[in-house]
Amino acid sequence: MTFTHSFHPSVLREYDVRGVVGDTLSVADAFAVGRCFGSVVTRAGGRRVAVGCDGRLSSPELEPALVGGLMASGMTVLRIGCGPTPMLYYTSVKEASDGAVMVTGSHNPPDHNGFKMMLRGKPFYGEAIRALGRMAAAGDVVAEAVGCERPLAMGEAYVARLIEGWDGGDRGLSVVWDNGNGAAGGILATLLDRLPGKHVLLNGTIDGDFPAHHPDPTVPKNLEQLVAEVRARGADLGVAFDGDADRIGIVDDTGSILFGDQLMVLFARDVLGRIPGATIIADVKASQVLFDEIARLGGRPLMWRTGHSLIKAKMAETGAPLAGEMSGHIFFAERWYGFDDALYAAIRLLGVLGRYGCRLSELRQALPQAVNTPELRFPVPEERKFAIVDEVASRLRVRRTTFTDIDGVRVRTPDGWWLLRASNTQAVLVARVEAKDDAGLERLKAVLIAELGASAVGTPNFVAAESGH
Repeated sequence: MTFTHSFHPSVLREYDVRGVVGDTLSVADAFAVGRCFGSVVTRAGGRRVAVGCDGRLSSPELEPALVGGLMASGMTVLRIGCGPTPMLYYTSVKEASDGAVMVTGSHNPPDHNGFKMMLRGKPFYGEAIRALGRMAAAGDVVAEAVGCERPLAMGEAYVARLIEGWDGGDRGLSVVWDNGNGAAGGILATLLDRLPGKHVLLNGTIDGDFPAHHPDPTVPKNLEQLVAEVRARGADLGVAFDGDADRIGIVDDTGSILFGDQLMVLFARDVLGRIPGATIIADVKASQVLFDEIARLGGRPLMWRTGHSLIKAKMAETGAPLAGEMSGHIFFAERWYGFDDALYAAIRLLGVLGRYGCRLSELRQALPQAVNTPELRFPVPEERKFAIVDEVASRLRVRRTTFTDIDGVRVRTPDGWWLLRASNTQAVLVARVEAKDDAGLERLKAVLIAELGASAVGTPNFVAAESGH
């Protein structure tokens, strides 16, 4: 049977395949992803692909279609069922599969879904994803074959491996966990029974409607329930996850939120204590406080492009034991496997608190202080987003302004720094501003606004962004 397929042009993203189910993403797309990715694996000499799915309402129909496409390419498919994305990554390592595909909409709205892929333990992204579209359109796939499937229960092995990461001694912490009705619910229930301390699980039921709140722990509004529970119970901290549990959100004992770069300072201190001089990677949106602290501790800070696939690839290239993003993706290669796993990151954080014997708020308050905006996102035409950043960079060069251009433009001044970059996945520009004090922050905001205005872009809504809307 001849195979050809056309994807909606919006679904082949930089880091994954993603769309709105019933609109830009369909069951036929799922089969086509399996048929094309299975052909890639076959041509690379592989035969086995691990597959998992999250708890979205559309996952039970997309996952079998994906498996069908993989089997039609001759694959043996290891089906682990519903669970967090990191459990699929762990399966790929444990079972030495040649590829892995996760059906997940991650932190996106309930009607979204998609596919994250790995090939031979490495992220599959960028041009490799775009090539799937060309393969499907041209029918450039291996001859139809008869593969097979093998159900694989990985929950117990994954939890056991997570528990091996506990290094916090006998200190019993009080922790509130917010699953946000995401895919980690079953794993969390088992894991918390085995961790020392007192644990309360919120929204543990896997529900693709996400009735409690949107499954994105980087937005303060989505952490309001967790903050309230931590304060009401006098807990030591709260932990939240996104829909597929590869991103983490943390609330300290006072109810204050710690963002990804603040967590990275704590993790970097811990890791550099065992691996002096190690390279620690963070994305271009991270606070200068993080990079300065890594250097002060004797490590080698490396600023890199935003995107979990890009960070993972750079981590493997440099041999870095730790990396992280503002978005809450935390990657450990020390004692782990180099992939982003929010469950494992949570255990490592509990271990740090257990060994340090102090409260998380004390560690947060001891961090060097800066004032900053959150990540600012504002829409621009898709065809203009990269051009705008290029225009800003050109003006900076004319003025002989020193800036970092590994991912957009990041400009340092005596006041602090500001960043402008184009999103790889949406028709938006992304900005962030950080300064030593409020007056400096306002001066840097004014510079950013002027640069945007020079490219006919309106002023970002700082107030709405800072309130989490």
